[in-house]
Amino acid sequence: KVDYYGTATPLSQVANVSAPDARSLHIKPWEKNMVGEIVKAIKNSDLGLNPMSDADGVRLNIPPMTEERRRDLVKQAKNESEAGKVRVRAIRKDVNEALRKLQKDGAAEDAVKDAEAKVQKYTDAHIVEVEKLLTKKESEIMTV
Repeated sequence: KVDYYGTATPLSQVANVSAPDARSLHIKPWEKNMVGEIVKAIKNSDLGLNPMSDADGVRLNIPPMTEERRRDLVKQAKNESEAGKVRVRAIRKDVNEALRKLQKDGAAEDAVKDAEAKVQKYTDAHIVEVEKLLTKKESEIMTV
């Protein structure tokens, strides 16, 4: 986020960001006086990038990823994966609570048990999908 007149504003709301090639970005602010704020925000972002001001904006050369950075990204992907699994399980819990309430309100016990089994099946399938996505992302990140 960039400090835009005292307000933390997403970069996309104060500038155009383009990728002239695979290893660089060009940021062209809509207001020329924002160049300094953009450079400051990038330096403070802890991304390890070195912004360079030019005539019409800011250029970023993106260095190849180090092994350490790749491991950090894999760790972050694992954290996101775990958070996704927790969300799936929370949804299962909410649905199961709703099913138990239906049972108390007079729904057939067999129907509720069948529904709970289906919910568990869907939960398991989605957790497997999250794990597959994580495995794929890990291999993409670690491929040099």
